[in-house]
Amino acid sequence: MSARARLIADFLAGAGWAGARRRVLAADASFRRYERVARGGEQAVLMDAPPPRENVHAFHTVAQALLDLGFSAPRPLALDRANGLMLLEDLGDRTFTRALAEGADERALYLLATDVLVALHRRWRPEDSPLTHLPRFDEARLGDELEVLLDWAWPALCGAPAPKAVRASWATAWGAVLGRAHGVPDTLVLRDYHVDNLMELETRQGVAACGLLDFQDALIGPVSYDVVSLLEDARRDVSPDVVADMRARYLDAFPDLDRAAFDDSYTVLGAQRAARIIGVFTRLSRRDGKHQYLRHIPRLWRLLEAGLARPVLAPVKSWFDREIPAKKRLAPRPEAAP
Repeated sequence: MSARARLIADFLAGAGWAGARRRVLAADASFRRYERVARGGEQAVLMDAPPPRENVHAFHTVAQALLDLGFSAPRPLALDRANGLMLLEDLGDRTFTRALAEGADERALYLLATDVLVALHRRWRPEDSPLTHLPRFDEARLGDELEVLLDWAWPALCGAPAPKAVRASWATAWGAVLGRAHGVPDTLVLRDYHVDNLMELETRQGVAACGLLDFQDALIGPVSYDVVSLLEDARRDVSPDVVADMRARYLDAFPDLDRAAFDDSYTVLGAQRAARIIGVFTRLSRRDGKHQYLRHIPRLWRLLEAGLARPVLAPVKSWFDREIPAKKRLAPRPEAAP
């Protein structure tokens, strides 16, 4: 038995789950692994998130805050912060992604997901929250995240590391627009809010019928971020009618929100996400051998190009037209990094 396996066995025993049946449930784009554990008629989920790359404390803290606000995050059952282990309530297998694949109504699911954001943005108040210590999704952080495109996608597409002049002009172009992301109020941003991380909970009512997963990277940032994360999904095409209707539904819930400022923020953050994820998915392929993510890159280029057509992103459009023109906006080949 490996040292990690022994740690897990001891953790489960200490939590009262000694000898539980275990099977791999999922792995994701991070270093986390999940197992379903069962004893008698009970089930729970083991999160194996080895430090220092992963942080179960963040998940635990945000989960408890969401539960306190009336949302369906998995209830933490046991925690070993030092070793990156947590036992969680099992919310089942029916992600929105699976439900959609089985023929569920897209509009109904996106309506529920949008209503969760409306409720979250109404209920969360920094003065009442234990999460005010979370990082701020400010211009510096948004800009830093964009470096992953130059670090990984640029060499894959252009055949060499990005020159200093290219990096400087990239920072200048984004620096001219990132401030427009903050023309809307801040809130708790769940960060990876899309159908892969939402669960359909048929025994619960209202917004509690939507289970929430994968929020350990939560931040304090613009209200528009999770809306664009949901509707400009890196992994699936969302019906244009659904996108338009859900944007309208969100905005109708906040009549005092400046529509033009929201549109600019949504556009800037959507483009920032698309550019960042192109770099992340390229890294997953070249560094980690997870080539399956490359199939999503053409969608991300389409989403990015749609944003670049908006006037608010004119400086960034000029950069892309000059440095990565349309003919180069491709998915890199699935080969290992040198």
